[in-house]
Amino acid sequence: MQLKNVFNTDEIYEILKRKIVTLEYEPGLVLNEEEVANEFSISRTPVRKIIQQLNADKLLNIIPRYGAQVTPIDFKYMKSVFEVTRQMDPFAARLAIDRINDKQIDELEQILDRLSSYDIEKDYQKAINDDENFHSLVLSSSGNICLQEVLKGLHLHTERLWHYSEHYIDQMDIFTDTLEKVLQAIKAKDKDKVEIYSRDHIDAFVEKIRKEML
Repeated sequence: MQLKNVFNTDEIYEILKRKIVTLEYEPGLVLNEEEVANEFSISRTPVRKIIQQLNADKLLNIIPRYGAQVTPIDFKYMKSVFEVTRQMDPFAARLAIDRINDKQIDELEQILDRLSSYDIEKDYQKAINDDENFHSLVLSSSGNICLQEVLKGLHLHTERLWHYSEHYIDQMDIFTDTLEKVLQAIKAKDKDKVEIYSRDHIDAFVEKIRKEML
């Protein structure tokens, strides 16, 4: 007897998206509509819609009469992503200075405390998660809905690259040094410095990838 579905379409979309971003679904893996439908006990129609959403996110490539393939890490595309995020992330941080509240600043401090306690070999995945938590909190503090929508989509790809780069990141400094400076600039309400440090954080990661993988 088929089990009753316990997930709605949005939840299944989020589950599949996280599996792609965290590389549980590796680049090149082919997802079959029927298999996904059976896994979540739903019909193929909503699965088709979910796959189309993930295709729009550039996380799946739809191949007619074959299936949907998890997109490879495209470094040319990632270059274009970073060219945008290194402008928009600093702008979000600049906006956040006037709009962030004390509770959100406390949350940023807690994230930095956790990052400072992590071991890069044992806690890399936790570090990635908290790096994204930091960015998400700053972004939500910006108060700009349009900016949030654009950057959330781009951050899917930068986070995926962080997961892909695990074997090349050997020090926690790449997380802690620049993010600590971002936080201090936010607390000091220094808009110019928060833009500089936000951009430095992105540039440090890009430079590491360039040296190790390209």
